[in-house]
Amino acid sequence: MSEALQQDLRMDPMDINLNQIDLMQPDLFHGDYHLKLFERLRAEDPVYFQNVSEIGNNGQELGRIWHVTRYKDIMAVDTNPEVFSSAGSIVADDQADDFPLPMFIAMDPPQHDQQRREVNGVVAPRNLAVMEGVIRTRVQDILDSLPLGETFNWVDLVSIELTTQMLATLFDFPFQDRRKLTRWSDVATADDRSGVVESEEQRREELGECLAYFTELWNQRVNQPPAGDLVSMLAHGESTRNMGPMEYLGNLILLIVGGNDTTRNSITGGVRFLNQFPEEYQKLRDNPGLIPNMVPEIIRYQTPLAYMRRTATQATELAGKQIAAGDKVLMWYVSGNRDSSVIEDADRFWIDRPRARQQLSFGFGIHRCMGNRLAEMQLRVLWEEIMERFEKIEVVGEPSYVNSNFVKGYAELPVVLHAKR
Repeated sequence: MSEALQQDLRMDPMDINLNQIDLMQPDLFHGDYHLKLFERLRAEDPVYFQNVSEIGNNGQELGRIWHVTRYKDIMAVDTNPEVFSSAGSIVADDQADDFPLPMFIAMDPPQHDQQRREVNGVVAPRNLAVMEGVIRTRVQDILDSLPLGETFNWVDLVSIELTTQMLATLFDFPFQDRRKLTRWSDVATADDRSGVVESEEQRREELGECLAYFTELWNQRVNQPPAGDLVSMLAHGESTRNMGPMEYLGNLILLIVGGNDTTRNSITGGVRFLNQFPEEYQKLRDNPGLIPNMVPEIIRYQTPLAYMRRTATQATELAGKQIAAGDKVLMWYVSGNRDSSVIEDADRFWIDRPRARQQLSFGFGIHRCMGNRLAEMQLRVLWEEIMERFEKIEVVGEPSYVNSNFVKGYAELPVVLHAKR
């Protein structure tokens, strides 16, 4: 943990000088430290400016950043791509000139729309209907393999395993090598402060291994008839079949991270939140029919990807602040999802919440997460099968967190399973 944040964690966020709040800390979410910081910013400075001298993965200062923390302001940015562009990068770092990773989420129309369309079919309703049976079988196998009455790490044995199996299915990736997908997802969003890689050189080397592996799969699929997996869709898609290697890698990373982090950390978050709010867990035991409504509430309360970045294409005003052309604008979904001026009693985890889908975790507008229904289906099926088997998943220790201010996730959650009586 950074020395600066060690000092901050010993302070009440309300006592920090407002202009010294640093939202770029990699351990921002440890122990839910962020909650009071964002509560304060929403109240006192909802479009908060930082000029960040920290050096990013591209070797450049992060520079001028506006942090947007209220629900309505986030919506205003997310639904105005003409003024707030996604081109170049959706994180605080800019792309490195010597290691660019173009991906369609970091593009504007029409290129974004064309490339997204090529892979959107993998989560079409007819495909989701077929996948539900596969997901249920895998969930059953995973849950039936877990030890009863013994402490184990839920993140590793359930959250990672289930999402990695699903990713392997979507890519038609060799099943025995599926944990490579987890590693590449972690590496893609890491820096030398994350504990995942020791240097940017190591990160690039491992992502190069990802590209080499998937290039072999591309070469196989491009010479076969079009199929329903993501590699085949990219290889045969009109707007993607002529991609260069780095654009291929960029889109792979997008699809891997998008398919991994959202579901993986919501699977863990749901267990944690039900333990934090035992009255909600009892409500679930009394009525498992609440699961479909509970799922979007889990995703809201977790907010697995904490922010998304846009870049101002022109001088503009937001909540009274003058944003210059070229400034970075970070939409803090993790803050907007706790904005009680829009979401009733937003700090409460409430599994039968009215309008549970009124949340920001999947984004809005043209970049709304294309896999949102698949993520929700995985969580729904998982909790249906959990409630068939277990009286309780008991959290028996504090979670440990990933070091990232972008991915709001867990490394460990110690639990004990109690069989259904």
